[in-house]
Amino acid sequence: QVQLVESGGGLVQAGGSLRLSCAASGRTFSGIVMGWFRQAPGKEREFVAAIRWSAGITHYLDSVKGRFTISRDNDKNTVYLQMNSLNPEDTAVYYCAGQWYSGTYFDYYSPREYDYWGQGTQVTVSS
Repeated sequence: QVQLVESGGGLVQAGGSLRLSCAASGRTFSGIVMGWFRQAPGKEREFVAAIRWSAGITHYLDSVKGRFTISRDNDKNTVYLQMNSLNPEDTAVYYCAGQWYSGTYFDYYSPREYDYWGQGTQVTVSS
């Protein structure tokens, strides 16, 4: 069983930065895909970024490319989302998600592909 706990959310001024962390249970996660999603009030959950743990291959939502960076720390079993140049449109609850990857086709962008979810952390960007 995989347990995910997010942290690092908060209130930030437009143009500022935040780094979100997602700590995962277990010793190693070489076969896991980790993703970040967000959900604003009245909207569906939206893909933000994902990383294949072992290879470090990343995917991003177009609107965050160049501003957000997803990374992982093997020793800490933690995935990060570094968010720079934040704007009010980034305001949402951010969730980390995980799924075992076994070499089959995987839709990184769909929340339905992920079985494990954190509770979420609020990110609010003021104008």
